[in-house]
Amino acid sequence: MTPQPKMPVISETKRCAIYSRKSVAVDASQDFNSLDAQREACLAFIQRQPSWAPLDVRYDDGGFTGANIDRPAFQRLLADVDAGKIDIVVVYKVDRLSRSLLDFAKVMERFTNAGASFVSVTQNFSTADAMGRLTMNMLMSFAEFEREMIGDRTRDKVAAARRKGKWTGGRTPFGYDLKEKRLVVNELDALVVREAFDLLLQQHHVAQVARTLNERGRWPRATRNPNGKPPRWTKDSLARLLRSPLYAGLIASGDEIYPGEHPALVCKETHDRAQHLLAGTGRGPIYNGINHDYVLRGLLRCGLCDAAMSPASTRKGTREYRYYRCSKRDKAGPESCSAAPLPADAIEAYVVERLTEAALAQALCASTRDALAERIRRSRTVFETTRRKLPSHIANLSANASRLVDDLPRLDGRAREVIEAKLRAESEKLSEAERQLADAERGLADLDGMAAEATWVTNALADLGKVWGVLTVQNRGRLLRALIDRIAVDETSRKVQIHLIEFTTPMASAQEAA
Repeated sequence: MTPQPKMPVISETKRCAIYSRKSVAVDASQDFNSLDAQREACLAFIQRQPSWAPLDVRYDDGGFTGANIDRPAFQRLLADVDAGKIDIVVVYKVDRLSRSLLDFAKVMERFTNAGASFVSVTQNFSTADAMGRLTMNMLMSFAEFEREMIGDRTRDKVAAARRKGKWTGGRTPFGYDLKEKRLVVNELDALVVREAFDLLLQQHHVAQVARTLNERGRWPRATRNPNGKPPRWTKDSLARLLRSPLYAGLIASGDEIYPGEHPALVCKETHDRAQHLLAGTGRGPIYNGINHDYVLRGLLRCGLCDAAMSPASTRKGTREYRYYRCSKRDKAGPESCSAAPLPADAIEAYVVERLTEAALAQALCASTRDALAERIRRSRTVFETTRRKLPSHIANLSANASRLVDDLPRLDGRAREVIEAKLRAESEKLSEAERQLADAERGLADLDGMAAEATWVTNALADLGKVWGVLTVQNRGRLLRALIDRIAVDETSRKVQIHLIEFTTPMASAQEAA
């Protein structure tokens, strides 16, 4: 009987992908760097294994942190694993793949689902057995602990630098340039900053200051938007500038303020007055620009063009005549709006009469009391939610910024530019989060005062006919602004519409405006 030939033993070849990573890209252009060293060690390991073969595709990430998986070569690796092109992923050390235990666990699950294994060359274990998986989780825990400790040390260094008044990075504030890691005055932008503070002390409204700056061509930067139009100040962007302690020569570190190394653009007195005004407490005698005799200031709107009606006066002999006039007509001329000046005494008396009539019905007092109480309750809920959530968010942003700061001294070229851009973005987010937390803390502290104010308003409204005559001019305006959202005066139809705060429909609509 003729013996049958033996069938050849076919061994399945394992396709091995080598992944290498280094945090610093300083020497990435050299002929031989740590990425090459990692790859050579992995190649030598693969060659010692039967039926293992390295793929020709390289997966190298130079200048990328292991704190996350947002790396181009690593993302290509994951895509090829999902596509079934890789059987084994080989790395020099576990932390080359990831320093985050959570990210690592997700990646391992993804490898398992795709039928791929993971091997670390120098640590001599793989995910093929339970002991290897246990050891790997322990190593990753220590790697993440080390990274968090580095972040804590970096945050401490940043805080110490701020206490010394040093600029620690982020987006360069308007009015300054950054030279040798120090803020120096940009004289052209500094003129705009000083003008903004001066206008605020004169006009008392951030939105009005923003409009004035835009009309004068004092734009945020000497650049243009993608649509070709120059950038514009908004109420929010200008308020952020005016609130910043930087312009008084100070540096913020948490809730503390320290003298900065950079020069101030405005004096501390000007900055403090601006902060009082922005916080809503700048209505005392120091702000002589506000004429309290006009109790409807900020409430009246032109019924023809919806522009604000601003206080004005004229004198004939010894007698002064007060009136409100359309601000659009004042600025753009009579062709822009035909509204005539409105006698101040007549419109003020008319509004008080309508409020007194509504208060006599008791419904207005009850609804106002409930509306003010509900407003305080909602404010408290918002402030407490913000105060509860923001600290952990701020801690994460601070940790991210600190890691970027720690990486900067070891980088240059394109890698440094990328990290600096990320640092500016993180610092801007951190500043905004810290500002929101400070606003929430200040808001909670002010709620007791708001409750007392609400009680005063409802008590005054309940007996408005008797109380109005004994109120000071300042308190008359205070009461009206607590109740009224806006008053629209239409000269053509002789209608006055009084819109109360918290109400969606006009309180009164009359055919005569006095």
